[in-house]
Amino acid sequence: MKKLYLLAALLFVIATSVNAQGLLKGTVYENGSNIRLQDVFIRDKNNKQATLTDKQGNFELRTEVGHLIIFDSPGYVSDTLYVVDMTQKKIMMTVKTIALREVSVTGTREVFDPHKEYPDVYTKSKVYVLSPSSWFSKEGKDARRLKRYFKREAEDRHIDAVFTRAYVGSIVPLKGAELENFMTLYRPTYAFLMNNEGASLAVYINDSYKKYKALPPEKRQIQKLSDSTAVKQ
Repeated sequence: MKKLYLLAALLFVIATSVNAQGLLKGTVYENGSNIRLQDVFIRDKNNKQATLTDKQGNFELRTEVGHLIIFDSPGYVSDTLYVVDMTQKKIMMTVKTIALREVSVTGTREVFDPHKEYPDVYTKSKVYVLSPSSWFSKEGKDARRLKRYFKREAEDRHIDAVFTRAYVGSIVPLKGAELENFMTLYRPTYAFLMNNEGASLAVYINDSYKKYKALPPEKRQIQKLSDSTAVKQ
């Protein structure tokens, strides 16, 4: 009889744990509009689960009540959600007033390593010839999307570390909004930086400045972020 009670208690604990975990669904919009945001990085700070919004701004994330969810997207202010229930969510993200990515590099700050933070992503993203499910399962596809996202993020961080306001501003006579517009319009690619030396980057910036000055004033303005990175409902 005692064993039966113990078994019942164990089953209750397992059932409670399973029920506590749920699939949180929702959609991410640009604040003040009906524009849905694609490729917003969403992570659960407690259980390290992560996902991206799809082309329609929709997401699904394995989480539970009491967890903290963080939403990040370049050009938008990061948002957080404290999970109080599992009802469908509508997240509104505010556009940053400064378009350029802000990067803080210090000697004590640990570099973000997705392999360390999200090892499951790299495990689930693998495909096996004898395992069709590894090719076509939603879990596998989502993991591969996250893997590509982490790769793009690493490349962007490298560009940000090299193509800085201080460096570009020391070469071209631009400041403030004009400098930001110039750097956004002529941001170099990761491949260019990896295949060229610092002197080549300086030449590239000077050549780009000549092209920038040749543009009519209206063409020197950066395109609104939501026009190119978001989709309308």
